[in-house]
Amino acid sequence: MAEESWEVAVPQALAGGAEDERARTFARLTTGRLERAYRLAAVILDDDVEAEDAVHDAGVRAWSRWRDLRDPARFDAWFDRIVVNACRDRLRRRRLRPIGLDGFGDPPAPDVLDRPPERDALRRALATLTPEHRAVVLLHHVEGLPLAEIAARTGEREGTVKSRLHYALRELRAAYEAEQRAAGRMPALGTGGRR
Repeated sequence: MAEESWEVAVPQALAGGAEDERARTFARLTTGRLERAYRLAAVILDDDVEAEDAVHDAGVRAWSRWRDLRDPARFDAWFDRIVVNACRDRLRRRRLRPIGLDGFGDPPAPDVLDRPPERDALRRALATLTPEHRAVVLLHHVEGLPLAEIAARTGEREGTVKSRLHYALRELRAAYEAEQRAAGRMPALGTGGRR
């Protein structure tokens, strides 16, 4: 059975009488969550187009499983978990088929005039992290979520989240400092830099 687009399914359900309130609640909760869900998916997948597709897939899955949510107050965590799982599915499929760049020109150069060099260095450093590590860094440091809430949203144990955050920050710091040293913006270790 093909999953129906949630942009189509929700309005159709609104016309269904007994399901009106259920559909309105879902539409309200989902609409308020889409931007944050997209940011999460973009960090995990490191691809804006795939992030949009993953969030769309998550919306369809959430609508089809809406009756499974017992406590609407937990919608954010429930929906984030669906988004993370949609991203994992895409990452698995990505590993299954090699992506060849033959026939494509060089990727467009980023517009370095629009962004400070430190932001580009941080973006490149984030790209070196695994998707799981990028997700915990985003959820903790950008979204401001505590470890227990991140665990609920990713489906991992709190200890696993804490460990991933620790190692992710260590890797992120090392990658960022390497970027800064390579660009000449930070002294190399052993030449007056931090130890």
